[in-house]
Amino acid sequence: MRVQINKAGTGWQWVKLGMRTFLRQPLAMSGLFFMFMALVSVLSIVGVLGTAVAVALVPAATLGLMAATREAEQGRFPMPSLLLTAFRGGSARTRNMLVLGALYAAGLFLVMGIAALFAGDVPPAAPIADGTEVTPEAMSAAVGRPGLGVALLAYLPVLMAFWHAPALVFWHGVSPVKSLFFSLVACWNNKGALLLFTLGWAGVFIITGLLLGGTYALPAVVAACAMGVFLLIALITILRHRRSMVQFLAVLGNHAGAGFIAAALLIIYVFNRVIGSPKFWEAPLGQDFPSAIPRTCKSYLELLACYLIFIGALGLSITLARRREPS
Repeated sequence: MRVQINKAGTGWQWVKLGMRTFLRQPLAMSGLFFMFMALVSVLSIVGVLGTAVAVALVPAATLGLMAATREAEQGRFPMPSLLLTAFRGGSARTRNMLVLGALYAAGLFLVMGIAALFAGDVPPAAPIADGTEVTPEAMSAAVGRPGLGVALLAYLPVLMAFWHAPALVFWHGVSPVKSLFFSLVACWNNKGALLLFTLGWAGVFIITGLLLGGTYALPAVVAACAMGVFLLIALITILRHRRSMVQFLAVLGNHAGAGFIAAALLIIYVFNRVIGSPKFWEAPLGQDFPSAIPRTCKSYLELLACYLIFIGALGLSITLARRREPS
């Protein structure tokens, strides 16, 4: 496989192309990213195993976002099922993507272990009370921890090795180990372009953060108008692609997984507030009932809701992975 070497200035072109593609379908691309983050949050509830699974799914999610970017570049609306592209290419490609995910999880945990060795006996950061402003001194203390710099340096070769690996494994049929080597060599030979690419996106994120941070000082009327504009854009996007959205919602509505998720939401927003209320137990048991009963019931209901969401999301993911997109 031949490595293409680009000039350093190509990094700026990559940033411009990325911005152009994102602005074609901003709601869809943002929605796909936050859907993956929601799945990671649900998996993290399971504990160490769930965290490991969430980390192992990063290469598959990266491939899904690549596929969504290609759809947006071609003028089509990227559907949520594109996040499961890694598991829709046959058993061989699915197995290779799972192996790649396991290698990524192993590499990330190795980086964390190396960082922990260099961290030393550093006391944990003091928790920040509600309503307390984060001071520059607190940020400097958090950034200045000795293990952070080591973690960033150790993670850099892992990031380079997995930069192109998902695309090489899925779309080019390269084995997982070879894809890591090819990706690492390609990133190293294009380090100038990747450096400018990183600096360009860092500038975009910093400017966006400053602009969003300034919106907190705006009057409530301006904030409400901004939210109204956002909802209007979302409605226009849905109406433009209403056929695809109706088909997708029909698949979700006819699946048992949607019922599990709906039951979980019912538990969280209805039963949890009723059964977790002390007044609910005070009526039948009197005022001398153990105060731990509402908290215990509320905790168990929240745990049950999380497992229902996990089962429903898993069932929907399997169905969407097996579903073929209409041509």
